[in-house]
Amino acid sequence: MSGAPTNGRATVLAQIRESLGRSAADPEAIPPLPGAGPRPAYTGDLVDHFVAKMREKSATVEPLDSLAEVGNAVQRFLAPLQAGPHLRVSRALAGLQWPAGLVVEFGAAVRDDSTSVTPCFAALAESGAVVTLSGPDTPSTLNFVPDNHIVIVHAGQVLRHLEDLWQRWRATGQPLPRSVNIISGPSRTADIEQTIQLGAHGPRRLHILLIAA
Repeated sequence: MSGAPTNGRATVLAQIRESLGRSAADPEAIPPLPGAGPRPAYTGDLVDHFVAKMREKSATVEPLDSLAEVGNAVQRFLAPLQAGPHLRVSRALAGLQWPAGLVVEFGAAVRDDSTSVTPCFAALAESGAVVTLSGPDTPSTLNFVPDNHIVIVHAGQVLRHLEDLWQRWRATGQPLPRSVNIISGPSRTADIEQTIQLGAHGPRRLHILLIAA
C-alpha cells in the first residue's frame, strides 16, 4: 500500500457534509434542544427513593449526620469482612480524619487494594445509582479495582432523574471529564448457569455512606 495514510474519520465526515451540501464543519456550537422529554414519575421522598433503589440492587447504605463520622463508619463496615485495615482513598477526601486502626493511602487503586473510598459527583433516585467523574483526584480505578467500594453521598447530591445529571454538570462550567461512571450496584453476572455472582468484573460490595447535610 503506497501513499500517505488517510484519516478515516475525517473522510467519512467530509462525505457526510458533501451529501448535506456543506463545505466545512459548522463553526457554531449546536444549541441544546428546548424543553425536556417525558420522564418517569414517582412519589415520595427523593432520598428515601434513592436508598430503596440502591438496596434493591444489593448495595448497602448507612446514614450519617456528618463527614466527621465517615472514618468510624468505614471501620465498622470492614470489621466483619476481615478485609484488612488498608484503604485506597481519593485525594478529594484528603481532609477527612481516620481512626488510628486504618491505614490510608491516596491515589489510584492497584490490584492488591481490597477497599476504596471515594466521593461522588451526584446520585440518581430514579433508577438508583451513584455517578463519579474521573480526574486527577478521582481516578476511575478506585471505582472498579478493589473488592469493596465505599462511596460518600451527600443528600443534596441526590437528583430525581438522569437528565438532571447533565444539567448539574453543565452548571459547573467544567470540561467533560474523560469518563463518567454511573454505578448502580456491585458488579454481577449470571453467565454461569444463570446464577447471580457478585464481583465478576468489579467490586463485590458497594457501600454508601449517606451524609444528611
